[in-house]
Amino acid sequence: MSLTDPVPLTTVRDENEAELLCGLLRSSGIDCDWSVTTQGLAGVFGDAGPREIFVGRADLETAQKLLAAPDDS
Repeated sequence: MSLTDPVPLTTVRDENEAELLCGLLRSSGIDCDWSVTTQGLAGVFGDAGPREIFVGRADLETAQKLLAAPDDS
């Protein structure tokens, strides 16, 4: 992970959702990364399953606000 002082932001269902969320964060100027996690899962093997999203500590509050923003669609 190349983030400075990484902290967890959220956990998502799978790699596709992790890539989508990181794309949203990056398009808003927030660096992010993700890793496979077994948090909340039993019996998942290999690379399937949830991903934990990380952002730099300095960007955490901004990222949380972005995730909490209502969907305008």
